[in-house]
Amino acid sequence: MFDFVNEFAVVPIVIVLLILFMLFKAIRIVPQGYEWTVERLGRYTKTLKPGISILIPLLDAIGSKKDMREQVIDVPSQEVITRDNALVQVDGVVFYQVIDAAKSSYEVADLFNSILNLAMTNIRTVLGSMTLDECLSERNKINNSLMSVVDEAVEPWGVKITRIEIKDITPPADLVESMARQMKAERDKRAEILEAEGSRQAEILRAEGQKQAQVLRAEAMKEAAFQEAEGRERAAQAEAEATRVVSEAIAQGDGKAINYFVANKYVEALEAMATSSNQKTLILPVEATNIIGSLAGIKELFEQTKTEDNTAKQETPE
Repeated sequence: MFDFVNEFAVVPIVIVLLILFMLFKAIRIVPQGYEWTVERLGRYTKTLKPGISILIPLLDAIGSKKDMREQVIDVPSQEVITRDNALVQVDGVVFYQVIDAAKSSYEVADLFNSILNLAMTNIRTVLGSMTLDECLSERNKINNSLMSVVDEAVEPWGVKITRIEIKDITPPADLVESMARQMKAERDKRAEILEAEGSRQAEILRAEGQKQAQVLRAEAMKEAAFQEAEGRERAAQAEAEATRVVSEAIAQGDGKAINYFVANKYVEALEAMATSSNQKTLILPVEATNIIGSLAGIKELFEQTKTEDNTAKQETPE
């Protein structure tokens, strides 16, 4: 009797467990950023989006769980021979994103290794068609070419290549040393050219300055000569005027005028002797006393001239 009761007590428990198992198989919750494929009796039927979904127990099963976020593959370093037979070490990274969970699950067996091998193969192809200088200087061109080729190849797999970057291109050590020497020689050459150009410009500017200075000096000398000639001309005119006045006075019978003229020349001669640069001692001749008499005559001449001018003014009618 006790065994019969225990058997009836186990049945409800088994039923409850079965129901819980069915519910567990029927209700599926897909996390954000993932998509799951559903297979019914081994055949793909649909793709579950993030959230809760209901399946048919015992008929439907989860095929694969795909991460729909952007992912990165580190491409290991490999040796590549360039078009000019230079051996370089190249490594890079590939960024990709699954856009179709069904294709990425059923069109390719191993998505990760397939993309990795495809990227490595195309890196060798692209770099092998370029020279070493092009590989080192045209990094963006290499990245764009790789992304275009690899993205087209993985399109049937439901994958989008978002970016391919070459991380490092390392030439052989001896080639690096040669490039360093070449770069140093090129910089030395440019430095010498710049230095020579600077010296040339300095010489040109110096010559221009000297030329300008000579022109200004010549103009100054010309101006000084003109002023000196003008001064001489004025002095000559004054001398001529003085000579004319004395000559007229002599012609009128006035001997005092000739005394003034001779005394003036005598004083000028004594002044020249006194101001001479090599003159240490000045000896006055005995005839120097005659200068005093000449000065007295000059005084009388000026007084006579003044009297004649006053008389002329008084005789002039108003």
